[in-house]
Amino acid sequence: MKNLLLRLPLVILVCLFAIVYISAGKIDRVTKNRSLTNLNIYDFKLKTIDGQEISLSNFKGKKMLIVNVASECGYTPQYKNLQTLHEKYGNKLIIIGFPANNFGAQEPGTSSEIKQFCTKNYGVTFQMMEKISVKGEDVNPLYKWLSTKEDNKVCGDAPTWNFCKYLISEKGEIIKFFNSKVDPLSNEVTSLL
Repeated sequence: MKNLLLRLPLVILVCLFAIVYISAGKIDRVTKNRSLTNLNIYDFKLKTIDGQEISLSNFKGKKMLIVNVASECGYTPQYKNLQTLHEKYGNKLIIIGFPANNFGAQEPGTSSEIKQFCTKNYGVTFQMMEKISVKGEDVNPLYKWLSTKEDNKVCGDAPTWNFCKYLISEKGEIIKFFNSKVDPLSNEVTSLL
């Protein structure tokens, strides 16, 4: 009986730990599946290509051009014009590249390989993020929000290929969606900057 009484606090502690652990898992699952309707773009935190977490709220007051990019695509040369856009309008426009392997498996590389490719071939210095999914079952929450009109109140367009672009206002609202064919330096884009 004495041994049982000595072990009782340990048993209670283990049970409490198990309850907290299980509950945390349930809370996490609920959070992952929650509606994005009440969010705005500044609520999203993402990882850079170097693994650092940043919040899109860091870019309040500037326009953003969010682009799903790939290294082995016919549109890959758009990296050059995205970089030019960054250099020309960087004081009022943040370009954010999201490598994605969703279309034609044209972004197979690791973060390190993607970064090296972009730097070596196109001199990319604009903000590159970690590789994500921009469509399908495993779509990143940001791209789910960007492509769901019920959530973002403006746009229902999802990427149909690599190098689709979302232009975001200084207030965090979607201004326009551009398909892959729209060059970053086209008047269609620059007239809105």
